[in-house]
Amino acid sequence: MTTGILNINKPQGLTSHDVINRIRRLIGVRKVGHTGTLDPLATGVLLVCVGQATRLIEYMQMGTKVYQATILFGKTTNTYDSEGKITAEHDPSHLTELSVCQALAKFVGTIEQVPPVFSAIKKDGVPLHKLARQGIHVEPKARMVHIDKIFLLNWHMPQATIEVTCQAGTYIRSIAHDMGQVLGVGGHLTDLIRTANGNWHVDTATSLDDVENAVNHNKLNSVLYPKEKGITHLPAMTLLFDEVRRVRMGQAITNRIEIETPIVAGYDENKKLVALLHTKLAGFLRPTKVFH
Repeated sequence: MTTGILNINKPQGLTSHDVINRIRRLIGVRKVGHTGTLDPLATGVLLVCVGQATRLIEYMQMGTKVYQATILFGKTTNTYDSEGKITAEHDPSHLTELSVCQALAKFVGTIEQVPPVFSAIKKDGVPLHKLARQGIHVEPKARMVHIDKIFLLNWHMPQATIEVTCQAGTYIRSIAHDMGQVLGVGGHLTDLIRTANGNWHVDTATSLDDVENAVNHNKLNSVLYPKEKGITHLPAMTLLFDEVRRVRMGQAITNRIEIETPIVAGYDENKKLVALLHTKLAGFLRPTKVFH
């Protein structure tokens, strides 16, 4: 089975699911998934896992993400971006670069954030955006998110371009909306680029057309990264020959290097991933996901 990771530069106008469906058709593999949704408006890094790499998705979602976002002040929309209906308008002409920077400072660190009503968050198994389009309003619950840093890249009244470095679960649309509320004029997102996801960057991302061209020339491996590249942030250990055998049989092995983090990646002598190992059992490592 084809296995690996594609660093896709998602084009504007496509949903993340659209990208997945196109990849499935191009490479003829059903087992395909991504590590974090990008809205149709957004472009940039969308990590697509193929084959056995899909089993690593939950661990790849841990990575720090970097976004470049453009916010238009003075207009509030129901989707928090330019694809929604304008719900309020205010004059933003009094805003200054200083006032925008002061507002940005309020969003650094661990903060409480309410996701947009139009989002992929589910209520009883149904995405909120589907309920919203049916006229059913469900207020998303506030949750804690972490923003490592946020700063102004460009200010041209009434528009600001910012860079946000954050952890999983942060909605940039909510930052745009909440910024507008803090400044008292409203605001919404007009452009969004995910420039990095962990160690993956947009300047090395591949277009869907390039993937198609690689498939047509039987060179998919030129754009498909080994699954091991997706978990370089996890603690690692090289397994001995007998440990590899035991792990592949589902048996626990001695935690001989005393790793205390919850998950350890175990590799064979050829640096191929053998298993992800739990450290819950005192003094032992128990395989939770085994790869052949």
